[in-house]
Amino acid sequence: MRIANANLMKEMNLNNVRQVMKRMETATKPQLAALTKLSVVTVNSLVKELSELGELFEDLVVPSNGGRPAQTYRYNYNFSLALVMYVTEKAGKVLVSATVINLKDDILMKDEHIIPVFERDFFYTIIEHALCQYPSIKVIGIGIPGQAVNGEIKVSSLRELTGSRLIEEIETRFGLPILVENDVNAAISGYCMKHSEGEEQYLLGLYFPNGYPPGMGIYLHGSILKGNQGMSGEVKFLPDMPEWSLEIPRDTFIAATCRILQTVNAVLAPDRIVIYQDRVEDEVWTSAWAAYQLQHPMPVYPEVVLQHTFQEDFEHGLRRLTLKELEPEPT
Repeated sequence: MRIANANLMKEMNLNNVRQVMKRMETATKPQLAALTKLSVVTVNSLVKELSELGELFEDLVVPSNGGRPAQTYRYNYNFSLALVMYVTEKAGKVLVSATVINLKDDILMKDEHIIPVFERDFFYTIIEHALCQYPSIKVIGIGIPGQAVNGEIKVSSLRELTGSRLIEEIETRFGLPILVENDVNAAISGYCMKHSEGEEQYLLGLYFPNGYPPGMGIYLHGSILKGNQGMSGEVKFLPDMPEWSLEIPRDTFIAATCRILQTVNAVLAPDRIVIYQDRVEDEVWTSAWAAYQLQHPMPVYPEVVLQHTFQEDFEHGLRRLTLKELEPEPT
């Protein structure tokens, strides 16, 4: 028991030093001792171990108030890397994006491939190429226009993905942990991270892609609320919805969007609803929503924000969610 407790304490102290070094980037041992509230003797041992692993490396030697010059250590943000991929439709074809990032979210490599239809073997080739170039990749994050449950992609706007066990196959083939996330969930996460929304914030993200049904992400207390089998936010199954794959008249789109907002607000009562859409001009939609609220009273009225940054928020959120998988588990 004593050995187990000692190992646990050591791991906690290592993670403490890691987090401080990630935040500070460079520090001396006395600075680390002050910031971590650990003894200098303990810090000496931990820094030695992290340096041997390659997670820290020696940097400049700096003066130290008249005493012996102090060795500065620099955090190696390339110690662990992440491969972040997503699959989406673009102009009737399939876009596959692959990005390698380090622990600082610096982009080391980014490739995009447009192919006629989704092909597993081509997808695996991209992964193999990235792993060969960057052996320090320790996790793969995959964003999809759909929902995965227990390794199987249950629903997706890409027909080739629906019903596949792509995630399980990748885990088995490459032996790396896989994070798979729905595109709307990643986008609203990215929005909240970029805007530094607090842990107490409660937001919804609604995405209306052209030619496809809408999707919704629920961001509550710093994380995504996924529901039973990850199926929360499937607003396309609400009654009286138009045929989203067809060309929808402007008034029909506005009416359907307003009904969706009224429904989700009545049930979930969020602080803010972020809407991603390019079908109707912002001024037209805002005016229509104001008029709709006058005719349909609600107990509370959320702030509604119109955004045209879905792809940017999606990529940002997916990268950050993937990097979270490289954080040490709480002990």
